Amino acid sequence: PHMRKCFDAIQKLDFGDTKGGNAASDILAMISPEGERIALGKGLKARGNVEVWLGAVEDSMIKSLRALTKTAIGDYQARPRTEWVRLHASQVVLTVSQIFWCRDIVVALTSADPAAALQAFERKCQAQLADLAAVSREKIPGLFRKVLGALITIDVHARDIVTGMVAANVKSIDDFEWSKQLRYYWEEGIDDCAAYMSNSRYIYAHEYLGASPRLVITPLTDRCYLCLMGALQLDLGGAPAGPAGTGKTETTKDLAKALGTQCVVFNCS
Repeated sequence: PHMRKCFDAIQKLDFGDTKGGNAASDILAMISPEGERIALGKGLKARGNVEVWLGAVEDSMIKSLRALTKTAIGDYQARPRTEWVRLHASQVVLTVSQIFWCRDIVVALTSADPAAALQAFERKCQAQLADLAAVSREKIPGLFRKVLGALITIDVHARDIVTGMVAANVKSIDDFEWSKQLRYYWEEGIDDCAAYMSNSRYIYAHEYLGASPRLVITPLTDRCYLCLMGALQLDLGGAPAGPAGTGKTETTKDLAKALGTQCVVFNCS
């Protein structure tokens, strides 16, 4: 029961089979509240001080998600996207699909005719959304429906960004209309994923999120993200202000999800 207090999306840990009436100490996998199961590395045991083996669980969670993300990147081009979505964990699907979306836009903007390439990519985005919508109308398991819901939410925003860039006639990767977006790159130098927004850079933290739903991203959300990312880069704090119930906390929590970082909410009243 205390796992949810330490981790955002680990409901319980999967221990090995019990031997001779003794509880097993091998930790095989983590299970999210939605029922998604992610295998952890070998040799992980719940022995000794609790803070030591929970720390090992955290390290293993980060390594497992990074390895799964790397595998999914290699797998993305090998099969149709609608089939690829079914084979990987929710968080990995969202991250990798944003890495490839970002890469495709960079390819379009650095081509000989950026305007035509962007328009072609806009049509591709619309076709991909239509494919996902078709899949969502099939009879599919509840967990996969949640993955699809989050992916469609992110994809709709991605398509709107491309439409906005076509309308603004963006022709260079240095254009602010592009650099102000939250962009994901897999950096070979650090062999990890990094998120960029304007001048800010943040290494994706691989905190497990399960198959949790994502907020619909509005232009105001984007502005909040831009300010908060700038604050993170400068090691400063951010203070979203506004009336109660408008989504200040939820926006901050969703930025933490976008960066794969743990978010702890305190009510200091």
